[in-house]
Amino acid sequence: MIQEIRIGTNRVGSLIGKGGLTKRKLEEKTGAAITIDSEEGLVKVEGEDPVGALRAAEVVTAIGRGFSPERAFILLEDDDLVLDVIDLSGIEPSPQQQERLRGRIIGKAGRAREQIENMAGIELSVQGKTVAMIGLPDQLKNARTAIDMLINGVPHEAVFSFLEKKRREEKENILDYYY
Repeated sequence: MIQEIRIGTNRVGSLIGKGGLTKRKLEEKTGAAITIDSEEGLVKVEGEDPVGALRAAEVVTAIGRGFSPERAFILLEDDDLVLDVIDLSGIEPSPQQQERLRGRIIGKAGRAREQIENMAGIELSVQGKTVAMIGLPDQLKNARTAIDMLINGVPHEAVFSFLEKKRREEKENILDYYY
């Protein structure tokens, strides 16, 4: 199985890692062979094991979308974790509007991004024209709704109230499940 992924040339160094360490570690953990064209930012992931190759491709994509290798590698720790990418250029074609949306999602000094991560229980990266998230499907659903709310101009307080409500519901569901 072969997959090709294009990442920004500015992210190639992160994927390779110091002395090729990140690339080697990814190949060891997934059993996939990774070939990187640094000039083009083209990454080829090949593997006998389709699951390993898919997971490796997902980690490559996550690193390409701005996650540090450490944060991207959590995709290998739990089979239920998923990478979800929102393309802002599909929502707002103008670079100025994309910049505004990125600013709303990140917030002052990164506080909104941090709060979304903490409240939804996900990892979040805002890079270029995309917003990428790593989490469990239910967590991603809530985070995506929160980000959609921010994109549509809903005030931050209302978005955080929504996430808080979802977190409370989740805790109640867990308690109901066990009692």
